[in-house]
Amino acid sequence: MNIENIEKLSKQFIWSDEAGLVTKSLGESAGSQKLYVNIDYVPPGAFSTKYHSHSQQEEFFLILSGKGTLRLNGQEMEVGKDDFIAKPAGKDIAHTFFNSGNEVLVILDVGTKENEDTCYYPDEDVYMQKSNGVRRIFSGKQTDESWSSDPNSVKNNLTE
Repeated sequence: MNIENIEKLSKQFIWSDEAGLVTKSLGESAGSQKLYVNIDYVPPGAFSTKYHSHSQQEEFFLILSGKGTLRLNGQEMEVGKDDFIAKPAGKDIAHTFFNSGNEVLVILDVGTKENEDTCYYPDEDVYMQKSNGVRRIFSGKQTDESWSSDPNSVKNNLTE
């Protein structure tokens, strides 16, 4: 086990996008196996993630600095330094943070690592299913409501 330092984090553990959002994967860099621990740096006018919920992943957020707006199940709430929230899994609790302030919004983001998890993005009616390292993305409109798990509802090719 090594002591790591946020300011000396290897580039392989730092992700960024075109808007200037930066995520530092502290837990991964330190070898965490059951939890992820990230620090998200959200610039003014940017979102931390797309608005989504998790079926299996539990999350905890602590605002380290800055101000922003938490969108949680369609409601918007102002957040700032020292505010925190836990988001249990499997409760259809959709969430995202938006930096509505003038300085970088810094969020400690901690959660469980799950081999199986389905994220739902209600604004787009899109699902992202994660299963043992494979991601499948599909629209809610693409679901097949006629399919059944009943083994006797259709001819089985093995019995023909």
